[in-house]
Amino acid sequence: MELQSSNPTLNERTFGAARVGIGEPAMTIQGTVNKTFILLALLMAGAFWTWSKASDPSAAGYINIVGIGSAIVGFILAIVTSFNPKFSPVTAPLYAACEGLLLGLISVMFEARYPGIVIQAVGLTFAVTFAMLLGYKAGFLQATPGLRKGLMIAMGGIMIFYAIVWIASMFGIHPPGFINGGGPLGVAFSLFVVGIAAMSLVLDFDLIESGSRQGLEKYMEWYGAFALMVTLVWLYMEILRLLSKINRRN
Repeated sequence: MELQSSNPTLNERTFGAARVGIGEPAMTIQGTVNKTFILLALLMAGAFWTWSKASDPSAAGYINIVGIGSAIVGFILAIVTSFNPKFSPVTAPLYAACEGLLLGLISVMFEARYPGIVIQAVGLTFAVTFAMLLGYKAGFLQATPGLRKGLMIAMGGIMIFYAIVWIASMFGIHPPGFINGGGPLGVAFSLFVVGIAAMSLVLDFDLIESGSRQGLEKYMEWYGAFALMVTLVWLYMEILRLLSKINRRN
């Protein structure tokens, strides 16, 4: 079975270099699930810490520095992990902690403007993830070659579009109204991106299952959990943006 995914952290090069030798411990689905729960716990711990500190006036001087620092360090850790999966037992937990610090700060900002939005976003993220997993295990959602190709094209387009908007903003050019606007086009765009992120989970599930069947090295459990975290963080952020647009319309 060809190992491909819409998630750039999961690809043939990565998995092909992780074949386990005879008699050595191998990657399992249960092991990957366990590692995913560990990363989620670290992410939530980091998020709760920044959430609690953000409401403390005495922490105002350094909480933003923590957010910026965690964003930079998290990005570096993600790059290192993607190119060197063998480091994932160390870098994946550190990445999860950094993302937790960052998401906690971002969540506080959204919550201050739209009370109740964070618990809705968290609940929807878990609900969508469970629905995707249930559909995948039941066979309703299949990681077909056509789906892989379509998602890779869609994700590439989204990343390029976001990069162009970000670069343009550095030169004082305002992004198109539908990026942050609460109009019908803005909501439709966010729904589209959320859908792409959700479908990416199906491909990640399929690739991790394939890796466990092929008996990859044990450290790939950490790498598979890291890859799922990347998608889950993206999904949460897009759901948060979608809910903010809907709240803006009310």
